[in-house]
Amino acid sequence: MKKKLISALLSVAMVSTLLVGCGSKAETPAADATQSAGTETATEAEATTETAAAGEGQVYYLNFKPEVDEVWQNLAKKYTEETGVPVKVVTAASGTYEQTLKSEIANANAPTLFQINGPVGYQNWKDYCADLKDTDLYSWLLDKSLAVEGADGGVYGIPYVVEGYGIIYNNAIMDKYFALDGAKAASMDEINSYAKLKEVAEDMQSKAADLGIEGVFASTSLTPGEDWRWQTHLANIPVYYEYKDKGISDTDALEFTYADNYKNIFDLYINNSCTAPGLLGSKSVDDSMAEFALGKAAMVQNGNWAWGQISGVDGNTVTEDDIKFLPIYTGVDGEENQGLCTGTENFFSINSQASAEDQAASVAFVEWLFSSDEGKAAVTNDLGFIAPFDTFTDAEKPQDPLAQEVIRYMADTTKTSVAWNFTSFPSQQFKDDFGAALLEYSAGSITFDDVKATVIDRWAAEKAATATAE
Repeated sequence: MKKKLISALLSVAMVSTLLVGCGSKAETPAADATQSAGTETATEAEATTETAAAGEGQVYYLNFKPEVDEVWQNLAKKYTEETGVPVKVVTAASGTYEQTLKSEIANANAPTLFQINGPVGYQNWKDYCADLKDTDLYSWLLDKSLAVEGADGGVYGIPYVVEGYGIIYNNAIMDKYFALDGAKAASMDEINSYAKLKEVAEDMQSKAADLGIEGVFASTSLTPGEDWRWQTHLANIPVYYEYKDKGISDTDALEFTYADNYKNIFDLYINNSCTAPGLLGSKSVDDSMAEFALGKAAMVQNGNWAWGQISGVDGNTVTEDDIKFLPIYTGVDGEENQGLCTGTENFFSINSQASAEDQAASVAFVEWLFSSDEGKAAVTNDLGFIAPFDTFTDAEKPQDPLAQEVIRYMADTTKTSVAWNFTSFPSQQFKDDFGAALLEYSAGSITFDDVKATVIDRWAAEKAATATAE
C-alpha cells in the first residue's frame, strides 16, 4: 500500500488502549446485545426504530465498543435535537459484533452505518458497503491510502481512528550517548536504517554503565500471553513487505520472505537488553514498560497507547518532552523513508442496501461528528480518538506525547507508513505458536530456521482450517 500524507497536522486525543477486532461467539446475537440507560438492544431495534417523515433520512448506527455506548447515545441525542434527524445507536456486546451485524443486516430496518475491520472485513460485507469516494469525509482523510478500496477503485470503508507503533526512545538517554567520545551517531536524525540502529545500539550496550542503563532495549516479553508485540506487531513488518511485493492484502500461503529482516531486529532486541535472552520467558509487558519508565532502558517497542503505562509507573523518569518514536528498521531496501506502523481496525461503512435518504443522513451524521465543534470535542474528550482527518485544528492537538509523535509522522509526506496487515493473520493459535517458537529460539533450544518453518507451516494450516470451518 502506498502511503502519502498531506502535510497538515492531525489533532485529537490519544487512544489509551489498543483497539482490537471484533470476534464472534456462538451465542445468539440478540442475547448478546448490550444496553445502558436509553440504549436499544439489537432484538429491540426493528420494533423501536423511529420512522422519519416521507422523504427524510434517518440513521441507525451499530456500535461495537460497549465502553463508549453512553457517549454514542449522547451524540445521537444531540444530533437529533440539532437537526431533527432520528439517530439510533445499538451497541453489540463485547466480542459479538459480527454475529450481531449478521442478524441485524437482514432486518427490514437494518443498520445504515456500521463498521468493518479492514480489507478482510470488506470481503465479508462488500455487498452492503456503499462507495464513499465522493464524500467530504473521504476528502478530509489525511492519508487516503488508509481507506478500504474495492477492485473498482471505489472507497468502501473510511478509518475513523488511527494508532501507531514503533520503537519508543528516551531522548535524554540518547543525547547523553551522542555526547560520548566515539559515539556512532551525532543525533537521532542519523538513525534511519537498521544498519545504523544496530551500530548505535551495540555501541550503547557496550557503554551501558556510562549511560546509567541496564540495556539499550527493555526486555522482550515472551511470557505466553505477553508476546503480542512480537508475534503480531513486529511480525506485521515482514508480512507488510511480502504483501507489498506481491500486490496482495492476504494469502493462504505466507512465504515469510522477509524472515531474515525479522531476525535482524529481534536479535538486536534480545541481545542488547536489560534481560539475558534465556530469561525472557519470565518477562511481561508491564516489566518491559517499567524498565523503560524508570530509565533502565533507552528504547522499547510499543504503541501510542503506552504513554499511560509509562507515565503511571511510580518513579517514572521519562519526561513528556523526551519520549519519542523511531520506526522499526529491519534492513529492507528504502527503509530510510519508512514511517511508523500506522493503522486501524475501525472503518465506517454505509449500508448500500439502505434507502438513498438514509445513506445520505448517515454520511451527514458522521461528517458532523468530525467537523462540528461539538462533534470534534466529543471525539477528542469523550471517545478519545486520534482521528485521521484534517478538520482538527492545531488548538485541538492531543496533549499525549506519543499521540503527537504519531501525528508528526503521519503529517510527514516524506515518510511511508507501514500498514497494519496483522488483521489478516489466520488465527490466535497461529500467533501463539509463533510466540512459543520465539521463546524457544531465545532460549537457544531451536534455530531461527525452525522459527521460520513454524511460521510458514502454521500459517498454512490455520488458513486451511479457517477455510474448512467456513
